[in-house]
Amino acid sequence: MVPYKFPLTSGNVTRFFVMFILVLLLALGFMIHNAVNAWLTEKRYAMSDITYAMQKRIDSYRFATWQIYENLAASAAGSPPNSLQETRLRPDVYYLEKTRRKTEALIFGSHDSSTLDMTQRMSGYLDTLWGAENSTWSMYFLNGQDNSLILISTLPLKDMATRYKESAITSIVDARRAEMLQQANALDERESFSPLRRFAWQNDHYFTVRTTFNQPGHLATVVAFDLPVNDLIPHNMPLENFQLKQDSAVAGEGTQSDEESPSTRISLVNPNVEIASSLSSTPLQLVYRVPLTSLVFDTLRNLLWPLLANLALLLMSLAGLFLLRQQSLRPSENQSAELDSLRVLNEEIVASLPVGLLVYDFASNRTIISNKIAEHLLPHLNLQKIINMSDQHQGVLQATVNNEVYEIRHARSVVSPHTQLFMMRDQDRELLVNKKLQKAQQVLDKNHQMRQQLLQNLGHALNRPLSNIVGQLQQLNDQSDEEARLNVLQETEALSRMLEDIVLLNRLEAHDWTPDSASFNLQSLLDELALELLPLTRRKGLTLLMRNRLNSDEMRFGDRRAIRKVLSTLLHYSLTTTDWGKITLDVDSPSERPDRLTIHIVDTGAGLTVDELGNNDFPFLGETSQDRFGQASGLTFFLCKQLCKQLGGHLEIHARPDIGTRYSINLHVPLENQQLQEEKLLEGLTALIEITVDDVRKIVCHQLENWGANCITPDERFSGQDHDVLVTDDPARLTPWSLLLTDDEMGFRAINDNQYRVNFNISSAMQDALLQLIEQQLAQDALGDEPVEEQDATPLLSSGYYQLFVDTVPDDVKRLYTEAANKDYSSLAQTAHRLKGVFAMLNLVPGKQLCETLEQHIKECDDSNIKNTTSNIDAYVNELLQQGNQ
Repeated sequence: MVPYKFPLTSGNVTRFFVMFILVLLLALGFMIHNAVNAWLTEKRYAMSDITYAMQKRIDSYRFATWQIYENLAASAAGSPPNSLQETRLRPDVYYLEKTRRKTEALIFGSHDSSTLDMTQRMSGYLDTLWGAENSTWSMYFLNGQDNSLILISTLPLKDMATRYKESAITSIVDARRAEMLQQANALDERESFSPLRRFAWQNDHYFTVRTTFNQPGHLATVVAFDLPVNDLIPHNMPLENFQLKQDSAVAGEGTQSDEESPSTRISLVNPNVEIASSLSSTPLQLVYRVPLTSLVFDTLRNLLWPLLANLALLLMSLAGLFLLRQQSLRPSENQSAELDSLRVLNEEIVASLPVGLLVYDFASNRTIISNKIAEHLLPHLNLQKIINMSDQHQGVLQATVNNEVYEIRHARSVVSPHTQLFMMRDQDRELLVNKKLQKAQQVLDKNHQMRQQLLQNLGHALNRPLSNIVGQLQQLNDQSDEEARLNVLQETEALSRMLEDIVLLNRLEAHDWTPDSASFNLQSLLDELALELLPLTRRKGLTLLMRNRLNSDEMRFGDRRAIRKVLSTLLHYSLTTTDWGKITLDVDSPSERPDRLTIHIVDTGAGLTVDELGNNDFPFLGETSQDRFGQASGLTFFLCKQLCKQLGGHLEIHARPDIGTRYSINLHVPLENQQLQEEKLLEGLTALIEITVDDVRKIVCHQLENWGANCITPDERFSGQDHDVLVTDDPARLTPWSLLLTDDEMGFRAINDNQYRVNFNISSAMQDALLQLIEQQLAQDALGDEPVEEQDATPLLSSGYYQLFVDTVPDDVKRLYTEAANKDYSSLAQTAHRLKGVFAMLNLVPGKQLCETLEQHIKECDDSNIKNTTSNIDAYVNELLQQGNQ
């Protein structure tokens, strides 16, 4: 019996390789599935451990809560006060002095000695409880007896309350008080939990447990603990992916027991994978969200080598399939066609050679391969003699045929000993071609040299006299007609800039220019550009906006002159193409690349034509735009493009007809190391911003905030904040101590003693004007020698608001009496605050101080002092009304 043999045909080989590839793909799928399943299982176990640890922590602090309320708070309420000391940090904020400093305690609000003793006991208990902990722990105790709030924490509360001026501690305490008051008002909720939170200055994540204790006859007492979770979560699980929320499965507790409910659940919530784990005995659910992209990248990273191995096997299988089908299975199917194509290709190659090629078989005396050059020379050559002579001259010799010199190279075939190879090269033609090429190269080099010399000589010859003319015209400021002088000066400066551009471009093309890098301040560069362009923008009636989104004190390292040249040249071109509207220069730096500057120049002109955009690749290629004052230079775009390239950046221009042009500049300008300032220039200054134009408001607010000033809007002023300086762009809104913003001022100038007109595009001018206002305010405060009665009456009588004062203030005083009698403290606080704003606007300091005192008594709910202060305000208003009648 003949054994069966597997037929090695094309179809069988294809089926085998297809099955092998399918098995590879199936194995790859199983491998990825197992890897993903293992990853999810690991995260489920980790989530179970985390929730178990969080549950233990919650149970522990439930016990601690009862200990504090039942033992410490209750025992403190009945015990005599000890000799305890407290320090008043601010109104209604007291610091408990103690020996052990593991925890520190603050008391907010009015309290008695029993509260102080209770705070000491709770702080000592928490010293023991948190003695070995390294994380940040905090406890908040809202006392139902006197409505005071006790904060005990491992944070340095005294230093933070003193150093940060209520910015950190007060905001946290106010938020906790509001939460605890809401908890106390919820009758059906004894215990509540907050979502995960984060301390911004320590990168600590925590959640808050709040417990309410009702007391007959008193307000509810609320105890809250901030429980950290950083020490419970593994390092390979980012804290930002966790979320603590209400468990949706709590509603189904009646239908499913705790033993049957899964501890962790995995679900797909596009575009994330959620792993949720419930905390037993709490209505909470800890959710860990992983983006699908992160899961894919982790899986690919873990399976990198197996995936590469499978990919290599797959590629090898495909290559083997094609190679075996083409070479092993079909060796002679198209052999004759391939030979014919190779023969035709060889004949084409030989015929196209620039030299004569001859392959001759001396055994059969026949020519195997030849081209036209060899066939033309073959009757005039003795091949045998050439062979004998070439052996003596290393296979190279020269022969003359019809007064033409040829170089003949001879070589023997290694495969066939009777076959000889001859190559014939026309020496005369090659010499002629080489001479022509050398001549053409010489002419080209000479043209380049002449062009460079022409531009260089032209620039140097005309630049010097033009510079002298510009200097003389600037001296003749008052000796000729202003308009004619400006025209001559503008034309001369434009011609001077063009010649400077020609000289600079010549240096760039001759590789004679290198960046002169040094440290410089970007804001000062923008101020110089604003001053340079101000006469032109004022003449054409355009608006120029210079917006620097970076810090005004930021130092950069680069070629300042080159950057100024690029920006100045493009801004002059934009001024020429813009007849109305505005030109905006925006400077920013990408967050991912702080070493680069992104500058956008946007105008509302007529846009650039196709011919003008052609000048971006070659200077003076197309006609440029012009206005009544001059014509734009055709060298601008090409020069700026070359300069940006030398500075490690690029220039892009986008234009739309009748809409405008956008110039985008990206430069490599590294950031210099900045020295940290202990205090900013305008620290503590409050500026009221009443600016109509949104772009101008953003520019001014950014500058003021960089200098440390606090910017408020008119709506924010009535929330209790006073202002030192008014910044506006509307002359009708000017008040004492204000700045009037404009874009056509050469720096700043005084309107009167306490008002200045300033150019908002010039940062240094804004700074100088503000400093002068501050100096004048300080000087006026120091000279406050006039009697109190005159100081009180003069602002009201001279401000022009007397009739408004008569119509509104007495009604508000009557409203104070009514709301105080009804004990409507919320409305009473609003009325007192509104009166304080009126007094502050009219600079009536005694009235403002009385309103501040009334607000303090309203917070303390002190009815007797509220009535006395209201009577004082009424008397003060009546005195002002009598002075106005006189």
